Amino acid sequence: MKRIFAISFLLAALSLSASAQSKSFTLGQWVEIHNAILKELNRSYVDSLPVGRIEREAVDAMLESLDPYTLYVPEEEQDDFRMMIGNTYGGIGAIINKQSLDANVIISEPYAGSPAVRSGLGVGDEIIEIDGKTVKGINSSEASERMKGKPGTTVAFKVKKMRGGPTWAPGDTIDIKVVRERIHLPDVEYAGMLNDTTGYILQSKFTEGVSASVREKFLELKSKGMKKFILDLRGNGGGLLVEAVNEVALFVPKGSIVVTSKGNSAKETQVLKTQTDPVDLEMPIVVLVNSSSASASEIVSGALQDLDRATIMGTRTFGKGLVQSIRPLPYSGQLKVTTAKYYTPSGRCVQAIDYSHRNEDGSVGHIPDSLTHEFKTVGGRTVRDGGGITPDVEIPSKEYGRLTYSVVMNLITDRYALEYYSKHESIPPVDEFHLTDAEYEDFVRFAADKEFDYRSSAKALFDEMKRTLVNEGLAEGMSDELFALEKSLNIDKKTFLRMKKDEIIQFLEEDIVVRYYFQEAGVKLRLRYDDQLKKALETPCLTF
Repeated sequence: MKRIFAISFLLAALSLSASAQSKSFTLGQWVEIHNAILKELNRSYVDSLPVGRIEREAVDAMLESLDPYTLYVPEEEQDDFRMMIGNTYGGIGAIINKQSLDANVIISEPYAGSPAVRSGLGVGDEIIEIDGKTVKGINSSEASERMKGKPGTTVAFKVKKMRGGPTWAPGDTIDIKVVRERIHLPDVEYAGMLNDTTGYILQSKFTEGVSASVREKFLELKSKGMKKFILDLRGNGGGLLVEAVNEVALFVPKGSIVVTSKGNSAKETQVLKTQTDPVDLEMPIVVLVNSSSASASEIVSGALQDLDRATIMGTRTFGKGLVQSIRPLPYSGQLKVTTAKYYTPSGRCVQAIDYSHRNEDGSVGHIPDSLTHEFKTVGGRTVRDGGGITPDVEIPSKEYGRLTYSVVMNLITDRYALEYYSKHESIPPVDEFHLTDAEYEDFVRFAADKEFDYRSSAKALFDEMKRTLVNEGLAEGMSDELFALEKSLNIDKKTFLRMKKDEIIQFLEEDIVVRYYFQEAGVKLRLRYDDQLKKALETPCLTF
C-alpha cells in the first residue's frame, strides 16, 4: 500500500513539474517570437516604425483579452490611476467646464473648503489664463491638466470675476494664485437623519479610511436617536478590499468570516475575518444596491446578507467578484492584474458567469436558475450565485426619458444653474428651496435656444426604422403612413420640456443648490426625489 501511495505521489509530482515546464516553455517561446517579429519590423517595414504606439496597443489588446479589469498603467498615467483607485489628485479642488475651444474656462463647482475657494475662486468665474498662457484653443481636459500638479506647487490664474468681492467689482479681471493640495473626494458623500428614527449614509467608494468615516458617522447618527440604519451603496463601484472587511466588522461579531479570496493555487487562498469589536449588533440595517454597486460594495452587501445582519434592497448588483493587485513594472509603470476571485461567507462567487456580455447599463443579464447554485445564509435562507447580489427585497429604480438624459448629459441644466446663480445673490436653505413654475418656464426658454437631441425614444426608433426602410427600398410604398406617424411623433422642444418637467426639475434644482451650498447640499436635494429610497423607508426589514 505504501509503495502504491509513493508511486502515485511521484507521478503527481512529475505531472506538476511537467506542467510547470510546459508553461515556462510556452511563455519563452512566445517572448522569442514577439521579439523576432519586432526586430524584423524595425529592420524591414516600409515606413518609420511607431514602436511606442504599436507596443502599447499590443499590450492593451493582450490584457483586454483576459478580463476587463487587468490593465497596464504607464508612468505618465499615474495621476489618473490614483484618482481612479484612491479618489485623490493634486489640484485646486474645482469642477470646470469649457463650452468651446474659443471660450474661457468656467469654474462650475468648487469643492467646499478647497484651495480654490480659500484663494477667492468662485462659481461662474472665467479663467482667461493659466500660468500666463491663454486657455483659448485648448479643451476642458487640457485645461484641467494644466490646473493639476504636485501638492505644494502654485498655479497662477487671470480671472474675470462673476461677482464682486473685497477689492473687485463684478466683471473685473484679477490675478489669483492657488497653492495646489492633495484633493480627496469624500467617500461618505452624505450622512444624516431621514426622519426621527432612521439614519442614512451615502457611500460612493471604498478608498483608504472610509470604514473609519462610516463608523464615526454611524455613531453620530446613533447619538441623534437612530433606531434603523440605511447604508446606500448604489453606484458604488468598490475599492479597497480591506476597507470592505473593516466596514462589515462594524456590524458583526469579531472573528466573523467576511470574504475568501482564491487565486490560481491553494497557497494563494486567503480567508479574511473581522479583527475588531463591532459598534452595533442589534440595529436593523438596510443596504441599498443597484446594477452599479460592484466589487467591495458586493463584498459588504453579500457578507451582511449571508450573515443575516442586513436586509438588502434595490436591484441586483454588478457582478464583479474578481480581486485586483498592483504589481510594479519597469520604467515606473504598474500592472493592475486580476489575481483572485472572492467568495462571500456562504461560499458564493458573485462574479458574473460571463462578464463579457452584459446589459447596456453594464448590469448582469438574466441567468436561469439551472446555471446557478444554491447556498445558505447562517440562518438557513437560500441565496444564489451566478452574478451579483440579488436583493432580499426588489425595488425597481426610477427610469428617466431620453429627453431628460439628453438635457443633463449636454450640460443644459448645468449651464442654466450658472445663469441662475449670476442673477440670484442667495436662495433659501436646501429643505425650503423649490423652483417656481415661472422659473421653470424661464429654463424652458433658455434650453429651447440650445443645441441638443430632444427626440423621444419613440422618435429615435422611428428615425432608425425609416432609414432602414429607405435603404431597403420599402419606404416609397408606405410614405403616407410614415408621414402620419412621423407627424404624431414630432413634438417641439418647448412642449416636450414642459411635458418632462417632473423628471427634469430634480436635476435642475440639484445643479442650482450646489452652486450655493456645495456638493453635500446636492445629495440632500436628490433625496427629495428618491422614490427607491422612499420605498425602502416604508418596507419592513427582514427578521433574522
